Amino acid sequence: MAVAEPAAQTEQKRLGVFNQLFRFVAIGGFCAIIDAGVYALLLSLGLPNWASKAVSFILGTTASYLINRKFTFSGASTGNAKAKAVGFAVVYTVTFFVNVGTNELLYQTLPDFNDQLRYAVCWIVAQGLGTLINFVMLKWVVFRD
Repeated sequence: MAVAEPAAQTEQKRLGVFNQLFRFVAIGGFCAIIDAGVYALLLSLGLPNWASKAVSFILGTTASYLINRKFTFSGASTGNAKAKAVGFAVVYTVTFFVNVGTNELLYQTLPDFNDQLRYAVCWIVAQGLGTLINFVMLKWVVFRD
């Protein structure tokens, strides 16, 4: 006699990695708007580049985590909550320093051309690297079965 699986686990198995990646990128795009908007706003208010990026990263990734936990990795939401919280903290701490560090390193090393374009290039590269790290670490560390 087979034991019925919870609906969330069944949905998780149906999604597959490519569907999860699609959802992760779509949700990430929405949260990237939050990140980029806050970044631009704080820069326009005169905050330093590193501080603007730090605050925007925290707001954007917090929204991403909450939404992805519900819609992308929902089947893996069971298990040890403390371990998941620690995993989340580790992943986002690493990603924070990679994202903000990459942004600032590029800002300091790129030639001083059009400031808006320079900020955009820094943000896009840092965001892309952070997104890659987040997906891999969330999928196989924090929300693994």
